[in-house]
Order: sequence, then structure tokens, then C-alpha cells
Amino acid sequence: MNPSLLQTPIDYLKGIGPNRADILRKEIGVHTYGDLLNFFPNRYLDKTRFYKINQLQRNSAEVQVVGKIVNIRTVEQKRGKRLVADFIDDTGKMELVWFRGHKWIRENLKVNTPYVIFGKTNWYNGIFSMPHPEMELVEEYKKNLRTAMQPVYPSTEKLAKSGITNRVFSKCMQQLFIESGGKFYDPLPADLREELHLLPRAEAIFNAHFPKNQELLAKAQFRLKFEELFYIQLQLLMKNLLRKKKIKGFPFDEVGKNFSEFYEKHLPFELTNAQKRVIKEIRQDLGSGAQMNRLLQGDVGSGKTIVALMSVLLALDNGFQACLMAPTEILATQHYNGICELVENLGISVRLLTGSTKTAERKEIHEALRNGELHLLIGTHALLEDKVQFKNLGLAIIDEQHRFGVAQRARLWKKNHLPPHVLVMTATPIPRTLAMSLYGDLDVSVIDELPPGRKDIKTVHRYDTNRLKVFAFLKDEIKKGRQVYIVYPLIQESEKMDYKDLMDGYESIAREFPMPNYQISIVHGQMKPADKDYEMDRFVRGETQIMVATTVIEVGVNVPNASVMIIESAERFGLSQLHQLRGRVGRGAEQSYCILMTGHKLSADSKTRLETMVSTGDGFEIAEVDLKLRGPGDLMGTQQSGVLNLKIADIVKDNDILKTARYHALQLLKEDPNLELEKNKVVRFTYSQLVKKKNIWNYIS
Repeated sequence: MNPSLLQTPIDYLKGIGPNRADILRKEIGVHTYGDLLNFFPNRYLDKTRFYKINQLQRNSAEVQVVGKIVNIRTVEQKRGKRLVADFIDDTGKMELVWFRGHKWIRENLKVNTPYVIFGKTNWYNGIFSMPHPEMELVEEYKKNLRTAMQPVYPSTEKLAKSGITNRVFSKCMQQLFIESGGKFYDPLPADLREELHLLPRAEAIFNAHFPKNQELLAKAQFRLKFEELFYIQLQLLMKNLLRKKKIKGFPFDEVGKNFSEFYEKHLPFELTNAQKRVIKEIRQDLGSGAQMNRLLQGDVGSGKTIVALMSVLLALDNGFQACLMAPTEILATQHYNGICELVENLGISVRLLTGSTKTAERKEIHEALRNGELHLLIGTHALLEDKVQFKNLGLAIIDEQHRFGVAQRARLWKKNHLPPHVLVMTATPIPRTLAMSLYGDLDVSVIDELPPGRKDIKTVHRYDTNRLKVFAFLKDEIKKGRQVYIVYPLIQESEKMDYKDLMDGYESIAREFPMPNYQISIVHGQMKPADKDYEMDRFVRGETQIMVATTVIEVGVNVPNASVMIIESAERFGLSQLHQLRGRVGRGAEQSYCILMTGHKLSADSKTRLETMVSTGDGFEIAEVDLKLRGPGDLMGTQQSGVLNLKIADIVKDNDILKTARYHALQLLKEDPNLELEKNKVVRFTYSQLVKKKNIWNYIS
């Protein structure tokens, strides 16, 4: 088929016209014939069989019956009238009923002419009736291109109001198939189709819109989902392969004095098996001669920092500098203090650069970086400034990477003639399925065990009515010398209300925990950064026992002495946020607690979230539940990443198809990394179109 036909603007399709075209563009993003073809039904009505009137059951199923109207009458009722038609077949009689539109319907109904009717039946006064049935004359029914199973297309209020009904969609699809002759280019190679018994693309597309039966529909959907996910995976894997081939990295061949001495003499604790495995993966990358691009996932407190530090030591042993970039000043400072303590006996030069670094100190740092005296620079976005020039940057570590844009990361690369190795760390566990699709071009390492001696955080759910008991518990903990977080939600849209909640909460806590016996810190978004840091600092130093805050504390604050986290209105937080907040406690040797406070009115989803938090501390398990509840679009803010603009597949529900697609994409590239073989010609063509258009579906048909 001529691919350019699919690029035809939708305005030109018979039955659409400029007004409807405008609505289709705005409402559902359908601009071309190809877009319409890839606008799939979200459910189907099964019209595979006809019922006789004497076979009808008293249930709410939708059924179709063939018969004819023998009589039409208007019946008075309490409010207004209803139009009733007697409908018969050779086994009995039923009634068709209309409560509105009488005049038009009456004019159009034909008596003693065979009709196919479809709808829900009611049993009333000893007879079946069907209100507002869908009706079609049998001779029309036979003429139309149709399937026994009827597709139902997603709709919006505007579409419905503009008269773009399900029937209109069906008619337009028929028209599209007529104009294209139902012939479509197939982007999957023949041997792959044979191996997986996939329908040809033309047949799959046809059966997704006009399925002949349940079985063909299932095969069609499998084929189209596989294709969509196969090309996403192929793209990500190609990106990874290309990077490894094209982008040479500095080979770190040496495991030298810094690494060995630290490992043998200064490790504060025995590494877990997971940490050892991850360090080994990183060492292999660094010695391979290609640039490392690795994502390190590990739950809160799993010991990512030590892994990062040991990677830094490898860079130093090979004569390179390293940098570690964190999203906030507090977090950068914390990394700095932690790492300085670990390397104090190694004679390594480490400096901190943030927005509040004084000018004189900045100059020193710039100078020491350029002449190579400075080995490791830790900081915030300040590291990206043009003035920051390294002598030879060999490794860049980025913490909580989803807070940095791609463009910002690219600025780090430009500081060198060769790009440095990159290690991206995140404490937001990403389910494997999503990681495969979002970060399929990164190699992923996971630290999936906590260091020994870490106690599980006891998590409970309490209602507002138990508040006094909760306060009594806090007093006991504070008596033992512990500190407490109390966190309030902050949702942008209701900022004023949230601020009021926070202040009301603060006042009631201040009444319950009066000075001078208790000291309370408060931190919220409307404070100046310097005031925030001052309050945080008092809490870190133990001068205040209670920290009342909005969610600004979620990432990375480390106060080992804080043992209780209270989350107010916990039902208003997402799962990953709750999990992140809980991770702020449990950093010392004492038993820690997380208390989720809510009112009594809770939605089903909120209940699931709270139950999940109480039952497990495993970030990956929590991420899986989160993914099921929220769908992939919300998680990680992938809307803007453009990778997951899926038309038919669903990353969560089609997890198995995703794995199959990734496996086959990988096999194909192992055998034919440059897509040069004759049998992969269609893949090469499709891939080249894809890279040009940045969107799979523009060309796939």
C-alpha cells in the first residue's frame, strides 16, 4: 500500500469534513488517516449470535434479535408518553420502547419489514421489552462491512456532543479500509512472524477494528501489542549498542592503592552481596573501553553511597577526577560530610560547590579543579556552570536523576574531549517492566538487600480519633532522647489550604508539646532558603525534637536519631512518596516507627495504598502496586518522555508481551547488529522512519 495515503490529512476522509476534523485533532490527536487507523476500540460488544424471543433470559446482557414490527402505539404514563412497538419473530412477541424522540422515530419505523435489533432487555408485566434499541433493516445489515463483534471506541464529551458517535467511527474505519484496499505494509520480518505465529499486519489491523470472533480479536491484539513494544525495545537497545560502539570511554584498567586500601582498611561495615555484585558490574563497565551509562537502583538506606564512593576511587586510581551531583543543597552537603568522613585517612582532596559557596572559595575550587589537585567535587547544579572546568573528568555520578533534565546532564559531558563514565543513582524503585521501557538504553543495577543490623520500620495506620494516644507515644520516644518528623501534604492547587492545615497542625502540636520542655522546628515552601536551612540544621544537630514540615524533606535528609515519622492526611500522598518519607527514619540502630494518620473516609485506592505500606517495606513491591494503581504515565512523570505514548499495549497488563518483545529485539540485534541482513530489510526501513519521526505510530502502518 502507498504509505503516503496514511499521511493524508483526516479532513479528506469521506464523512469527516473540516469541522469534524478539527474536533478529532483537538480531542484525540487524530491528524491523519494513519492516526485514525491506530485509534483502537477499548471494548467490544459480542454480536456473534442471534437470539429467538423465546430464548431470552432475565439478565442484563445485551442481545440481538431478528424480527419485525407489527404495530406501533403511544401509551400515556404519569409523566408524558412512551412510544411502544410490538416486535415478533416465529417464537413469540416482545415490545420496543422509546421515552423520547417519538415523532422522528415513528416517521422512520417500517412495519412488517425485517429488522435486526440490539440492546438490553427488561422483563416487565410478563413480557420482555427493549428500551431505545439499536435498529438496522436486515437488507442494510447484510450489505455493510461488519463484524459480529462490535467495537466501542473511546469517546469524550465533546466528541459525543458533536455527533461523532461510535457509529460514525465505525463508518469512517470502513471508509478507510475501502480507500486503502485493506493492504498494509508489514514491519515485522517473516521469520519472526512465523516463529511467534503472528497474524499478518493487515489482518491484525482489520480484526482490531472489525473482529470476526473473540479468538481472532485476541490474536490481532497480541500481534499489534507485540509490534509496538518490539519497536520501543529495539530503539532503546540500538541506542545502547550505538553508544557502546561509538562513544569510547576512558578505560580504567587499574585497581590501585585508593580502592584496595579503602576496601581492606576503611570500610565501615561488611558489604552486602548485592553491593559486591553491583561493584563488580560497575568495574566491568569501567574496564571495557566503552562509556559506562548505568542506572543504580536501591531502596532508601541500601548503601548506594558506598558503591558510588568505590567507583570514584577507581577513577582516582586511574588518574581521573570525579564529580557527584545532587538535586538539593542539603543533599549535596550530606554526601559531602559522609564521604569526607569515609576518606579522611586516604589523603584525597574533596570539595563542596553549591549556590551558597562564597566567591573566594569558588575561585580556589576552580583553580584546584583545572590543575588537577582536586580529586572529587560534590555539589548541586552549580557544577554545570561554564566556569567549572575539570583537568580530566573520568566519572560523573548523578543522584536522583529524574530531577535533572537531559540537557543539564549533557552539559557535564561537554567538559571533556571524551564523555565521562556516568552512574545515575535513584532511591525511587522503578518496577523492572517500567525500567525496561524508560531506561532501556541504560544498563540497570539493583541493590536489593539492606545492610545487616538495619531494623524494619514498624508502620501502622491510625485514624484522627486516636490522635491523643499517638501524642502520648511521641512523648515517650522523645523522653528516650529520640526525634520526630510530622509531615503535612503539599499539593500545588490547594497551597493556601495546605499552608493553613500546616499552621493549624503546628499550633496544636505546640500546645501539646510546650516550650521550654520541647523545641519544635518548622519547614515549608514559603520560607526563604536560608531560614529553611537554619531550621533543618537545628533539627540535624538535635536542638529541636520535633520537625513539622511539608514534603520538602522527602529526599535524602539523614538524621540517625529521628525514629518516628508521622504522615498527616496520608491518603493524599502517592505510594512512592509515602515510601520515600518513611525512609527518612530507621537510619540509626534504634527501632523506628512510621504512623500514617487519616480521617475515616477513604477511597478504595487510598485503602490499598495504606495497606501496602503497613504490610511491606520492600520498595520494589511498593513500586509494582503503585504502577498498577496509577498506570505508567504518572509514574516517573513519563508523560514528557514521549517513549510511552502507547496506542494499544499497556506496560502493566502486557508485561509478558513486553518481555517477549525485548527478548526477540535482543536476539535480532545479536545476530544482525547493523540490521544489514536481507531478511531484516523491513526492520531497517521501519527503524529509520522511526528515528526520523520520533514516533512509532506515524509510520508503522
